[in-house]
Amino acid sequence: MTNLLRSSPSTVGKAAHATIRTSRLVLRAPHTNDAAAISLLANDRRIAENTARIPHPYRLADARAFITYATETKREALFVITLPNDHIIGACGVGSIEGKGPEIGYWLGTSYWGKGYASEAAQAVINHAFTTLRYDILEAGARVSNPASRRVLEKCGFQWTGVRLVRPRAIGSHVPVDRFRLEHSVWVSHKIQNEIEQFA
Repeated sequence: MTNLLRSSPSTVGKAAHATIRTSRLVLRAPHTNDAAAISLLANDRRIAENTARIPHPYRLADARAFITYATETKREALFVITLPNDHIIGACGVGSIEGKGPEIGYWLGTSYWGKGYASEAAQAVINHAFTTLRYDILEAGARVSNPASRRVLEKCGFQWTGVRLVRPRAIGSHVPVDRFRLEHSVWVSHKIQNEIEQFA
């Protein structure tokens, strides 16, 4: 049986306070004073309908609860996604949710869709998960009605495994979700291939 997590839950919790930098983004732990910006950004039904855990409407209290959870959890590493000027544009994370295998998730404010930020943030979290957190396998999901999110996962090397019904908090009914899986060995091959293409 494959070991899904080679690090302890406490290691995952500490990793929530890490800062990850990409060419255009900074992924950092959420702070108490981020609540207003997060609630304003996440209070959009289009975001909530494409995530499992975001309610709608998304109030200031929801943002504060998210920040508290992100600070205290030992099972997930959660980040806000910011531009270099610290302007928040979304959130992402990775961890073992409800006792299941490690899974990545992400969302962006609608003004930032279609700019490649989701792929950049997701790849950064994946790299963090396989290196710092030492996961062997990652899972992810995207609503079948959300091809953009599916493309993000496929671009990052995830492989489709099937469809499952999921009940998003914002909808109140079950919807079909494409399920994806990425193994460490596939991630390594994908990473090498991308590096070869960059220098070709």
